[in-house]
Amino acid sequence: MVGRGEITKDTVQVVAESAASHLGRIATIVSGAIREVTHEVGEWASDVFEMRDAAARARAANDDLDA
Repeated sequence: MVGRGEITKDTVQVVAESAASHLGRIATIVSGAIREVTHEVGEWASDVFEMRDAAARARAANDDLDA
């Protein structure tokens, strides 16, 4: 016969193992999301820089035409 203390210990152990497993999966999801968001922000920043450079080139070309 298994004692009450051992049943409690086994239950706590299973709950802790389950929590560790789920938290590990959640951490993987969150870190992947952070990576993807960081990538998208970087891509957006690159687009902004490209648009800024294109606008500067267009202004310079317009200034050359006016001169």
